[in-house]
Amino acid sequence: METSDVAKMVQFLFEVGTMRKVARMHRQALFTDDLSDNIATHSFRVAFIGCMLAKMEGADVAKVAMMCLLHDTGESRTNDHNWIHKRYVQEDEQQVADEQLGSLPFTDFAEMMQEYRERKTKEAIVAKDADVLDQVFLLREYEHQGNKEAASWLAGKSHQRPYAYLDYAKTESAKILGREIYDQNPSDWWNNLYTNKRRES
Repeated sequence: METSDVAKMVQFLFEVGTMRKVARMHRQALFTDDLSDNIATHSFRVAFIGCMLAKMEGADVAKVAMMCLLHDTGESRTNDHNWIHKRYVQEDEQQVADEQLGSLPFTDFAEMMQEYRERKTKEAIVAKDADVLDQVFLLREYEHQGNKEAASWLAGKSHQRPYAYLDYAKTESAKILGREIYDQNPSDWWNNLYTNKRRES
């Protein structure tokens, strides 16, 4: 491999590291200063969700995981925009992908990003569903903390209905997993783990 190709790979990885510093912009509409929720932490959980959905849907797990990791890398250059911002801001996603992923010494990252954006393959649809479900997880976490705006998003802003946010999910597996996210409390995972007794050696 050429030295210049290795340099481009390292530059991309430095850029990926900056995703830890890009806050997700729904903070404005959700009235929260949760700086732990950034593009990197979001993409991390989306990748895990994507792997599980891919297994449930019989999709290519590795490809879905990679799409999930890549799906917001462009926001290191464009920043994140919430649904208010999108009314006024136009992003050139293709230019970002061409210059960011297209500069790498292999083509599959750029090809997977294009496939993800077109939403025609099972893997792309599953990866987008993983993105949706991470938002459901986040909203449930905020709701659990008493955030009324998060609760209204989960219930449906225009008209309340059960599992409203799952209208954005396409696969049956995402709807199944999503309903369970709604029905569990965010702290349920440690219910059977806590103890008031120290472990004896």
